[in-house]
Amino acid sequence: MATTDLKARVNDALENGSLAGALGRFNEAYVASRARAYEGIDFEALRDQLVGLKGRAAAHLDELAEQFEEKATQAGATVFRTSDPAEVKQYLARLCKENGVKRIAKSKSMATEEMHLNAFLAEQGIEVAETDLGEWIVQLAGQRPSHMVMPAIHMSKEQVAGIFSREVKEELAADIPALVAVARRELRQKFLGADMGITGANVAVAETGTLVVVTNEGNARLVSTLPRIQVAVVGVEKLVERFADVGPILKALPRSATGQLLTSYVSMFTGPSPGADGQPKELHVILLDHRRTHMARDPRFAQALRCIRCASCVNVCPVYRLLGGHVFGGVYTGGIGAILATWFEAIKSSKDIQSLCIQCGACIPVCPTRIDIPEMIVELRRRLAKEEGHPFIQKAALRMVNDRRIFHGLLRAASKAQKPFAKKGMIRHLPFFFSGMTEHRSLPAIADVPFRDRFEGIAQPAGAKDKAAFYAGCLVDFAYPGIGESVVKVLNAAGVEVTFPQAQTCCGAPARYAGAFDVAARNAKDNITALEDPEVRWVVSACPTCTVALRHEFAATLEAEGHADWAERAEAMASKVRDFSSLVKELADAGRLTVEAAKGLEAVTYHDSCHLKRKLHAHEPPRQLLGAAGFELKEMKDSDSCCGMGGSYSLKFPEISAPILARKLENIRATGAETVAMDCPGCMLQIGGGLDLAGSTARTRHVADLIADKVRPARPAGGK
Repeated sequence: MATTDLKARVNDALENGSLAGALGRFNEAYVASRARAYEGIDFEALRDQLVGLKGRAAAHLDELAEQFEEKATQAGATVFRTSDPAEVKQYLARLCKENGVKRIAKSKSMATEEMHLNAFLAEQGIEVAETDLGEWIVQLAGQRPSHMVMPAIHMSKEQVAGIFSREVKEELAADIPALVAVARRELRQKFLGADMGITGANVAVAETGTLVVVTNEGNARLVSTLPRIQVAVVGVEKLVERFADVGPILKALPRSATGQLLTSYVSMFTGPSPGADGQPKELHVILLDHRRTHMARDPRFAQALRCIRCASCVNVCPVYRLLGGHVFGGVYTGGIGAILATWFEAIKSSKDIQSLCIQCGACIPVCPTRIDIPEMIVELRRRLAKEEGHPFIQKAALRMVNDRRIFHGLLRAASKAQKPFAKKGMIRHLPFFFSGMTEHRSLPAIADVPFRDRFEGIAQPAGAKDKAAFYAGCLVDFAYPGIGESVVKVLNAAGVEVTFPQAQTCCGAPARYAGAFDVAARNAKDNITALEDPEVRWVVSACPTCTVALRHEFAATLEAEGHADWAERAEAMASKVRDFSSLVKELADAGRLTVEAAKGLEAVTYHDSCHLKRKLHAHEPPRQLLGAAGFELKEMKDSDSCCGMGGSYSLKFPEISAPILARKLENIRATGAETVAMDCPGCMLQIGGGLDLAGSTARTRHVADLIADKVRPARPAGGK
């Protein structure tokens, strides 16, 4: 469970109205501006380039560092390479002492934030001024950056006005142009009086010894040209092989970071820049490893070194949108921050941070280097579980779910015990310590008769062409058995005989996402044994989370647990796995069934579940089926934004889940549709429960239920 301290920080952030307003407005503006910035660009081709060049660089960091040192030294720079942040501090302390440096002007540098350099230099009696506007604001506020690109994004103009008023000792209005003018006036003195300038770098080119720095304010140019000594502190992950590699990075970085076509300033330094007085300057380049080469050697985490620090992953994260960087991250914020903290600090330092990830996958399609942050977060959880184990209650719950007979027995018992609380198929209140489960949404009642018991009474078509095994998953089996009946009806119409292996059990997603791979591996083995059948052409599921588990995660989980033979069996089965809507569309396109359009149907809106859209890439088939059935589709705003369910996330962090759900419900209401279609029973539980608790007349329906009465066997060619 999350620690009390984390819960307190979460609640403080959620109660900060100005924070939610600032981050919410930015999120909406960013999505639109980013889309415009990438118009006319083949984003996937650009990603291919970046994955290739950054991947090659990550695999050869030591060699590239040596080459950079040689070329930069030839150009007149002094290069210092180290793995220890403490050595960087001592190097700079000596440099300052030898040159009588009393004042330093800095431009943005995440590597210096990583080692808390400003505090160290202040202890040496050296005045350090951040000159990036956002960095200066948080420095004056005594805070740390809350975003890698926009450090003060969490602050309102009123808060900034208060900070500036204290600094200049005069009352300032919350007028942005006026505040910027004050910053320009105050910072000009910092530039002119600095004895040393410190910058970071966005790219370091091994081929030429060149540093590339991109900014929107021009402060990096002043920091690197006005003071007599220039220092660049650069993480070795910024290294690339060739000068030609700079182009693709500059193409992606501003578009992904802020939705700009190009930043206002792109500065390149090969050797010392000319001094303002024409005198020679000193350039010191500090190449910092700090366990980055260790990360490069880890096959699970090497991809993180492809990060170009654009923060697009943070910009679209629904949890960051609510909490900001001071809760969701350390020096580096968001999911990528949890991963980097594990390597730069220690795995325990990411324990709380990584638990905030809801596993929606919104970060994956926007990352210009295709970093799979959610999967690395799951790997972190696996390693934490191996190192520390799970809390007793969580361990007991996972073990219970893993035992099919115990779990199913408890669900059957619960279907009887729920009677006093269930009304019209929904549970709106629960007693005692269960009350929190119905605080932000109602819950569906457990079915009196689960699907596994109903299945035996469903007649199968004679002379079926193919056979499909139906994997129901826990929710369809025990909460929404009608969906299972609709799935069978639709597939039967296509001449497909459906089997239901009774030994199937939980897909293991709850255990896997909690890091309990040993439990998830046992789930995988049980399901592989149940579903393996040479006569079965397809394994179909009406739950995207389960489909992802069967198709993608069984093999990975078993491989991670050292069960290579079982992983091979999982791969063999995975080739048969289909989500419901994609299989039905496939059958319709093959002429196996017809979806007949009915007249006068109600308008529907469609919610894209995270797993269906981002892992299975199957967002078109359900819409096509609904359209073929005659439904008018009213697209909601942000149809693919997370509903806040996240499996057990809504139980672990209900205070985060609730506002994410509220935003989804508002987007649904704006469509005016009375039916919300979806392919995910987990989303049905979350959204349907939210609608019910709000007293809405709108209801959730699975696509299988909506089209079940509108499918017919395809007529033979030339038939009447």
